[in-house]
Amino acid sequence: MIHRIKALYDEGRGSSIRAIAKELELSVNTVRKYLKMDEVAIAAQQSQSSRAKALDAHRDYLVHLLETFPRLSAVKVRRKLEEAVGPVAVSSRSLRRYLGGLREEVTAAQRRYYEPVLDHVPGVQCQVDAGELREVPLGGVATTVYFVVFVLSFSRLMYAGLSRRPIDTETFIRLHDAAFRYFGGCPQECVYDQTKLVVIHEQYRELTLNEHFAQYATAAGFRIRACEGYDPESKGKVEAGVKYVKNDALYGEQATDWPALEQYLAQWLEQVANARLHATTGEVPRDRYEAQERARMRPSLRPALPLAGNAAGELRQADKTGLISFKSNKYSVPLAYQQGQVRVVVTPEGQLAIHDPHTGQCIATHALSADKGVIIKNNDHYRDKSRPLAELEREVAAALGEELGVRLCRQLKQTDPAYYADKLRGLKRHLDRLARLPAEHLARLADREGLELTPLLDYLSAWEAHPERLTETPAAETASPRPEQLGAYAALTRTAAEVRHVH
Repeated sequence: MIHRIKALYDEGRGSSIRAIAKELELSVNTVRKYLKMDEVAIAAQQSQSSRAKALDAHRDYLVHLLETFPRLSAVKVRRKLEEAVGPVAVSSRSLRRYLGGLREEVTAAQRRYYEPVLDHVPGVQCQVDAGELREVPLGGVATTVYFVVFVLSFSRLMYAGLSRRPIDTETFIRLHDAAFRYFGGCPQECVYDQTKLVVIHEQYRELTLNEHFAQYATAAGFRIRACEGYDPESKGKVEAGVKYVKNDALYGEQATDWPALEQYLAQWLEQVANARLHATTGEVPRDRYEAQERARMRPSLRPALPLAGNAAGELRQADKTGLISFKSNKYSVPLAYQQGQVRVVVTPEGQLAIHDPHTGQCIATHALSADKGVIIKNNDHYRDKSRPLAELEREVAAALGEELGVRLCRQLKQTDPAYYADKLRGLKRHLDRLARLPAEHLARLADREGLELTPLLDYLSAWEAHPERLTETPAAETASPRPEQLGAYAALTRTAAEVRHVH
């Protein structure tokens, strides 16, 4: 560009400065600046430009950082970039100028919500989508098979889970758990289209999430990232994966029964899908995953789902007096579940079992009444109602130790003072379990701002299910940053889009 400007000007014998600016679509001041430059300055400018182009290889990642954390300084951007890819031979001035141009693009263009940058970073992203195939011969009967496909963006390792019925939220969650067990870990984020299983409503990129699934994602330890509507290219890997499962795995196959079909698909994943030479990466997905991505996956912080019998129950809403309706009668639930949801199941013994809808824990049982309009109450569900807070706090301190008990109660109270008593009563039911949690884990929870009772109990359940995983957490947190920790800030904060939950 500089040589072209000088050639057009031809030391005053050619076009005027204004004519050159118009022809090259530059400002007059820019043309004047370049005309004043000597050969040494031109060489330095071109050298700086070539160094700046080195950042083009990392452009998508830099855009991702600026969209997720718009106020990041150039110094911190450099630090995070070099943590991910190693030293970058670009001056601080060139980096600032490059970021300045990207900031303008991000602000003006509002790039799509999912960024393809994360292909280059192992352990960060998984793309998820559902599909179905009709008339699959199953025991001689033409059957519609529903499935969900999971593809890790870096290694292209794939998992597919089947369902006999259309995918609902409970099935969607169950298949996520199965995928994370298959992968041996959890990615930092999962990308979805705007299915009602994930996004109830979207306007101006403000998402109203499916509350149950959002709670699951929080407990499991991954972020939800939703594509813009009608934009399948945002998750092209899994779109291709759905076609691959439909056309290569299922189409033209038959099975004697459902277990045989599930066994066939598991074999297909291991021997075909994840053992082939991938056309894009040029590597076998399983080999690429084991060599570069497995070590960077996070442990899934959610215990296994409750038994299928519990998952098949019905949801009921408790009123402010702690009663739920079931077949023309009312039954009491523990105080902590007043005005909340529970899941009810009729047991083979003829009892009504009431479960926590998220953990599957049985919280109450009642003998079913054959009458109508009867209220069946367990007085133990109300016995804490009049107890003073000080007595409940003393019980917490006695079970967990004076210092930790006081700190934990203080955090719960600061988070939501209006419902502090309810939280204490709920906490009291789990003191025996909390007392078994190692002191260092309990101390970190007690110092966590915005602590809520449900995440605390989710953490406790995760530790009980896999104590060996969470035991390593303190050392990992105190160690110096590693490349696999890329996106740690994103895991602790919300995305750029405002996220609201349905209540």
